[in-house]
Amino acid sequence: MPVAAFRFVTFGFIAALLALVCLPATATAEKPSRLQNQITDHIAALDTAAKRKTQDALDELYTTHRIRLWVVYVGDFSGQSPQQWAENTSKASSLGDRDVLLAVAVSDRAYYIDPIGLPKDISDSELEDIDVNKVAPALHDGDWAGAAIAAANGISDAMSTSDSSSTTVLLVGGGAIVAGTGGVLLWSRKRRRDRLEASTKAAREADPTDTTVLAGLPLPALDARAKEILVEMDNALRTSEEELDLAKGEFGDVAARPFIDAFAKAKNTLAQAFSIRQRLDDNIPETEEQTRDMLIHLISTIGKADKELDAVVAEFDGMRDLLINASDRLDALTRDIVDLTARIPNSETTLASLTTEFPAPALAPVKDNVSMAKERLTFADKNIGLGRDAVALPAGKQGPAVFAIRTAESAVTQARALLDAVDRAAADIRHAIATLPAALDDARRDIAAAADLVGYGGPELGQSKSAAEAAVSRADAVKDTNPLGAFNEIVAADVELDNALAAATEQKQNAERLAQQVDQALTAAQSQVAAASDFISTRRGVVDAEARTRLSEAQRQLDDAQRLRASDPSRALAAAQAASGLGARALSAAQSDVSQWESQTRSTQSGGHAGAVLGGILIDSMLRGGLSGSRGGSFGPGSFGGTSSSRRIGRGGRF
Repeated sequence: MPVAAFRFVTFGFIAALLALVCLPATATAEKPSRLQNQITDHIAALDTAAKRKTQDALDELYTTHRIRLWVVYVGDFSGQSPQQWAENTSKASSLGDRDVLLAVAVSDRAYYIDPIGLPKDISDSELEDIDVNKVAPALHDGDWAGAAIAAANGISDAMSTSDSSSTTVLLVGGGAIVAGTGGVLLWSRKRRRDRLEASTKAAREADPTDTTVLAGLPLPALDARAKEILVEMDNALRTSEEELDLAKGEFGDVAARPFIDAFAKAKNTLAQAFSIRQRLDDNIPETEEQTRDMLIHLISTIGKADKELDAVVAEFDGMRDLLINASDRLDALTRDIVDLTARIPNSETTLASLTTEFPAPALAPVKDNVSMAKERLTFADKNIGLGRDAVALPAGKQGPAVFAIRTAESAVTQARALLDAVDRAAADIRHAIATLPAALDDARRDIAAAADLVGYGGPELGQSKSAAEAAVSRADAVKDTNPLGAFNEIVAADVELDNALAAATEQKQNAERLAQQVDQALTAAQSQVAAASDFISTRRGVVDAEARTRLSEAQRQLDDAQRLRASDPSRALAAAQAASGLGARALSAAQSDVSQWESQTRSTQSGGHAGAVLGGILIDSMLRGGLSGSRGGSFGPGSFGGTSSSRRIGRGGRF
């Protein structure tokens, strides 16, 4: 049979009795329509786990061979033959190159494979094998997911066989192709192994802390990666423990404490991960979804612990470098102490001069800086001496040198900062005196602006506004005696207020934008509902219940939108959008009713009454199914009243 003709071959009904428990609870007919996803399940044939497993197989087929397999489960084929239904669905879905459709009618016990875009290098015998030996047996057993997975794997195997034709072994004597069953089986196993290796490689290259990426990987790849990362982390911790033991021996537990804590945390995480692995490997089975969640948790937590351990590597290496270069570092610290000690007389002179120029409150932040700097330098010098003593100890006992060096470095750094602050004090105070008025004015403007936005800023804006008002009040009180302190406080408070104002302004803009969207949606909804209402009113003689129902609900949603416009614009927008959509559906349904009536009218030649009947001026009892008290095929004008009294003015006659 030519491959091109395969799409016209119906694989027929599966002649098998299915146990009732295998059938979904509902099975309904579905007309051919455009497919939105590769798996379309109208009858809940697949549970969550089965659907995910099926999707994995479809994704693997596409990733490996760029072939899309579309799978549809329905109750029956709505009166069409399996071939007609499948081909109509393929056309509606614009399926083409490298697309294949598997349609399954569960209640009818029928199926059809439409190989519309299957590459032509797949032979008829391979196609028949996919049908007879893979898809049909799974359907026979009620394994709906298994049928789709078998189709995907069968197509993949067939594609792999054709792709590797250039490497097919030839018989030396006759040139015949070796195609024994054993060879096919080995090749199939190799393909599955290759797919697993490819997906495992993707798992290995993914960020282990990115659970979104991990969730998209096939389950076998997650399982393989989980085993790998357990081994990798266990090896890393064993090596780290050896290095840490050496570091503790060199530097002592105090110096190594950050690394001891980081190691302990990572080790605890690994123990928890091994516990998860044990639960997966024990005799108590987990569902596929549970297994996936556990594997993702295992990989992501180890990945996070690995990153946290890596984050302290540089510091760990630096600790060891401190010991290696200890003598040089101690010499450099001694030079720093000499330089800073030489600055102290000038700093004392500067501080004395400042006390004659500025009031005491303005100098409060720096008045003790020189004496504190002397203390820091004395402390640093003491630790330099301790460091030199530790360096002179035998190897393995020099750890205290690290602590001494770090302590001395910190003390020298603080002494330098204290003296620098004295040198900057005069410039900082003068700058504060010059800019404080502008800062106060800016804060007052922001406070006024906040008053206009309290409705949008919420508690945060109110708190920031109050804090700024208090800061302005205190700054006014001390601006002459402590301009620098006043300036710093007012700037800090105004920064907080600025942030709150920015958030409130954004809220206001969002509210204004939402109000504009509501107005636009209301206008559109009013137009749509009015159009549908006018259409139905002037053609009410033939418009059925669906259109009227949609119109009634559209009007209700429109009323809600108008009522909520000021108090709850978000709900108002949703209601207006719903009204617009329902109005459009009402109009569409009404137009369909009118179109159907016009078609019938042309065929029955209703004559001059047609327009009056369409507008509801004359009531056609035939269209309304012969309401009580009317004569079949008769017409009469409507009047005020219910369904019976509206026909009390009669006119005889038959159409």
